[in-house]
Amino acid sequence: MPLNVPNLLTWLRIVSIPLVVVLFYLPYHWSDPAAGALFAIAGITDTLDGYYARKLGQTSRLGAFLDPVADKLIVATALVLLVSKDPRAIVVLPAIVIIGREIAISALREWMAEIGQRRKVAVSRLGKAKTIMQIVGLSMMLIRWDVWILPTYRVGLLLTLLAAALTLVSMVD
Repeated sequence: MPLNVPNLLTWLRIVSIPLVVVLFYLPYHWSDPAAGALFAIAGITDTLDGYYARKLGQTSRLGAFLDPVADKLIVATALVLLVSKDPRAIVVLPAIVIIGREIAISALREWMAEIGQRRKVAVSRLGKAKTIMQIVGLSMMLIRWDVWILPTYRVGLLLTLLAAALTLVSMVD
């Protein structure tokens, strides 16, 4: 297993998942912002691992496999955590759309790879925009605290709803 900078960043993203969960459920006033901040940092590693893989010439089959798995795991975990504390339809529906789409696209990518057509379902710019919107929106929802006059949770929910809409659009893209 090649342990290089990009793969290390991906592994850090995966390892951060249980830490986000623990922070989310801790009964301290600082735990929600800490969970949101850790989630945001983990989300940033998604951009960095690809950047360093290309810049350092450290692309690998393991990295190409693990990166999208790490993305799906951390996003799905955040959505499940948020739904556990706020089970309103406005939170549940985007979670269903985002998680359902990720499962469907993962299955499609696997099937396309099996028949030798993997490049035809490469990540699009729309998909990248969706991912950024998800990470920012979910980070804000996890933080839960208003920052000055910014209603962080509501803005994060709006971004997550927009990400869910982009999720649907990107399915047919």
